[in-house]
Amino acid sequence: MIIIGLGNPGERYKNTRHNVGFMFLDRLTNNWNNGPNYLYAHKKVAGTEVLLVKPMTYMNLSGEVFQFLPHDDIIVVYDDLDLPLGRLRIRKDGSAGGHNGLKSIIAVLGQNFPRIRIGVGPKPKEIDAANYVLSDFTSEELLVLDKVLGVAINALECILTQGIDKAMSLYNSVDLTNEVEK
Repeated sequence: MIIIGLGNPGERYKNTRHNVGFMFLDRLTNNWNNGPNYLYAHKKVAGTEVLLVKPMTYMNLSGEVFQFLPHDDIIVVYDDLDLPLGRLRIRKDGSAGGHNGLKSIIAVLGQNFPRIRIGVGPKPKEIDAANYVLSDFTSEELLVLDKVLGVAINALECILTQGIDKAMSLYNSVDLTNEVEK
């Protein structure tokens, strides 16, 4: 099993909304190794050996990692602008929904792979999407994100032990949006 977290490499992007996939993986480990164009770590999650992968291309080229990795048995974790901060959504497959990192992966693999979408919205109307996802979380938002990442790890463990249908039934209704301080 390969768990791929999407993000952008470099300190500039470390705490941005677009790096939620990287933040998710960092919650699982801080012991990264260098691969060709990606960072990786072997980890046991819920009794299952997994390979954690951070593509070191920019988001729009995330699919390039599959020239070095197997194409089957993956889960992709990424930010979702259409979900409010405090929500996550698990899906068996689907479209890119406007997410350029996912578009890149779909161009290589097609749409049939599971994913964990972590909400980073809603985007203020006066800011364009690219600038918003490349902006840093506020300190209040990081507190909510910390809770959501913990729930997302529980959801991953559920996928690995009980299957994606069970995880979808348990975790797609989790709503921590009331945790966001206005």
